Amino acid sequence: MPPLTLAHPLPSAAARVEDLRLITGRGRYVTDITVPGMLHAVFVRSTHAHARLDRVDCAAAVASAGVRAVLRSADFGYPVMPSINPLGNGFAGPMCHLMAHGSVTAVGQPMAMIVAGTLDAATLAAELVEVDYAPLPVNLDHAAGAAPVTTVTHRAGDMAAAERDAAHRVSVSQVQPRVSAMALEPRAVLAQWSNDTASLTVWLASQSPSRARDDIARAAGMPVASVQVISPDVGGAFGARASVHPEELLVALAAQRLKAAVKWTGTRSEEFTSAVQGRGAHLAGTLTLDAMGRFASLTARIDFPLGAWLPFSAAVPARNAARILPGPYRVAAINVKSETRMAHAAAINIYRGAGRPEAALLMECLVDAAARQAGIDPVALRRANLIPASAMPYPTPTGEVFDSGDYRAALDRACERFGYAHERSEQARRRAVGELVGIGVAMYVEPCGAGWESARVTLQADGCVQIASGSPAQGQGHETTYAAIAAAALDCAPADVTVEQGDTRTCPDGIGALASRSIAIGGSAVHEAATKLAQRRASGAALPLTEDIVYHAPGEAWAHGCVIARLSIDRDTGEPTIERIVWVDDAGHIISPQLAEGQLVGGMAQGIGQALLESIVYDADGQLLTGSLMDYAVPRAGAMPMPELDHLVSPAGTNALGAKGVGEAGCIGVPAALLNAAADALAPLSVEASALQFPLTAPRLWRAMRSAS
Repeated sequence: MPPLTLAHPLPSAAARVEDLRLITGRGRYVTDITVPGMLHAVFVRSTHAHARLDRVDCAAAVASAGVRAVLRSADFGYPVMPSINPLGNGFAGPMCHLMAHGSVTAVGQPMAMIVAGTLDAATLAAELVEVDYAPLPVNLDHAAGAAPVTTVTHRAGDMAAAERDAAHRVSVSQVQPRVSAMALEPRAVLAQWSNDTASLTVWLASQSPSRARDDIARAAGMPVASVQVISPDVGGAFGARASVHPEELLVALAAQRLKAAVKWTGTRSEEFTSAVQGRGAHLAGTLTLDAMGRFASLTARIDFPLGAWLPFSAAVPARNAARILPGPYRVAAINVKSETRMAHAAAINIYRGAGRPEAALLMECLVDAAARQAGIDPVALRRANLIPASAMPYPTPTGEVFDSGDYRAALDRACERFGYAHERSEQARRRAVGELVGIGVAMYVEPCGAGWESARVTLQADGCVQIASGSPAQGQGHETTYAAIAAAALDCAPADVTVEQGDTRTCPDGIGALASRSIAIGGSAVHEAATKLAQRRASGAALPLTEDIVYHAPGEAWAHGCVIARLSIDRDTGEPTIERIVWVDDAGHIISPQLAEGQLVGGMAQGIGQALLESIVYDADGQLLTGSLMDYAVPRAGAMPMPELDHLVSPAGTNALGAKGVGEAGCIGVPAALLNAAADALAPLSVEASALQFPLTAPRLWRAMRSAS
C-alpha cells in the first residue's frame, strides 16, 4: 500500500514546547498531588524469594499510633492480577495474587498494607509486623525443568536442504542480564474515593490510562464509568508503566474499602525489588551459509524469564523476538522457537525495545561470526544478504510484512558517513602498534505502529483548536507533535492548538503510548480528525466543530537502520571506550527532527547502559544483590558519546502520516553494534565472541583476555 497523500504538508520542523515548564520545576507529578485528609500507605514486603507464611502477626502494627488500617489479602477477597495479553498464543500461566497469602514467591512481594495518617506512622507500624517463614525451593531464571508459560514457533523453508548444502556454520549464545527501567520518578499512586458519587479518582503515572482504569474498575467491582484515571507528568516510562502493578490496584482497593484518599509513593529500593524489570533472555542461534555466501538457514532458541507475577504485556518480548528474526535479511529456511517461564523474582515486562534488541543482537552476532569464519568482510556479507528495496512490501518467513525500506541504502549511507574503508585501514595501523580496537556493525528492523488509537479535535469560533488524545506522553513531546499535525491540516499556527492527554474523564479511550506507536497511530488519529474538521469548515458548517476519530491502521509500520561503532579496549585494565558511533535511521515521515533526535539519543543511552554497565543480580536464594544505585550502574553524562546521526525516509504505507517509530531504535541497534565491536577488538587475541556477555564491564573484558591468552 502506498503512503497516503496528505491534504496539507507536514511541518518541516516543530520545536518542542514542553521543555521550559519541565526544566524549571513546574512539572506536576503524582508525588506532587495532595488532597485533604489523605492517608498514606506502606507495604510490608517479603524478605524471602519462596517460602510458606507460617505466621504474619500484625497486632502491634494495628495498635500503633496513627494507623487507620492494616490490610491483608483476605481483607480484599484475595484479589488477582488482570489477565495478560495472550497475543494469540497458548497461555498456561498461574493466577497471580495482588498480595501474598499462604506463601510468598519473590523478594519484595507485598504481604500486608499499612494505612496511616502520616507516612512516618505507616512506616513505623510496618516495622512492627512479625513474620515467620518456612523456606521453600527457589527457581531462578531459566531453571531446568520449568514448564513454559507461552511458546512461539516459526518454521519456513526446506531446513534439511539448507543444512545439507551448508558451506559454513556458526553458532552463538548470549545470556542477557535483567535490567531496571530506572525511571527518574519512582512509582506513585493516589486514589480518592467519593462518597457522593461512589466513584474513584486515581492519579497514576501510566502509559495506558484507559486500560489502567478498566483494570482498577474490574478489581474493585465497579462500573468503568465510576473510575477516573489521571496521568499527569510522568518522569520516565519505557514500557515499565504500560501495565498496572499490584501496589497500584491495592491502593485503589484500599481507598474504596476505607472510603478515603490513600497515597503510596515507592522508594528507590522498592523500584529495584518489586517494579517490573526488562530483558533477561537466553539467546542461542545457528546460521549456515552456502558456498556463495548466502544465508541458508537460521535456527534460534530464545528463552525469556517472566518472574513471579504476570503484567499485561508479559508475553510481548518473546513474541517480538521470534517474529522479527531473521531481521532485514533473506534466509532460505528458519526454525525459531521462543518460550517464557516463571521464576521466583521480580516480574519481567516490556522495556524499551521489548524483544527487538534480543532479535537484533542474536542475528547481528551470527552475521559477524559467519563473516569471520568465511573470511568475508562483515559489511560485504550483509550487503549480499539484505532484502532489496525492490522486494517491498516483503512477506517475512515468520508471517510479518515489511511495509517499506531500503536496507542496503542505510548500510551504504552509514559506511559512507563512517568512512568504512579508511576506518579499517586506521584500525590495522593501530593494531600494528598493539592497540585493541574494533569496528562493529549492526542492522535492525523495528515493528512500530499497529492497531487503533483515538483523538478528539475541536475547532472553536475564535480559531483556537483543542486536541484530546487517548495516547498520553511520558516525555515524547506530544504537545508539540500533535499540535503541529493539527495545525498543518487546519492551516493555523501550532501556538493556537492545545493538547489534552492522560485523563480518562476528558480524553477518549485509547491504547496508549507504547511500542513506538504514538506518532504513527496516535498522530494519524489527530491528522484524520483535523482533516475532517477542515473539510467541514470549508463546506460552511458553523463553529465550534468537533470530530471524534478512532483510527485503525491498515497494517504495521517497520522502521529500520544501521549503526556502526568503533570501540577500544585497554589491554591492561579491560576498560572499554566508545570512540565513535555513526547511525543511520529510517523512521519514515518525521514531524519534529528535534524530538526524533532526542528519542534516538535517549534510546542510545539506555542501549549503552545495557551493553556496558547494567545488570540485575540475584543470588542462589533469590536475594537481590543489586538493590540500590551503589550496586547497579547506569550511564552518566560523561560516558555518553555524541552520535553522528543521519536519516533516510521511506514513508510507511500503513498509516495516514507515513510515519514510523523512533523511540526504541537506540536500544535495538546500539547494543548489537557495541558487542560486535568488542568482539572485533579482541579477535587478535583469539577471544571467542561467545565469551563476551553483557554488560561488557572492564573486569569481564579483562578476564576474557586473560582466559584466551
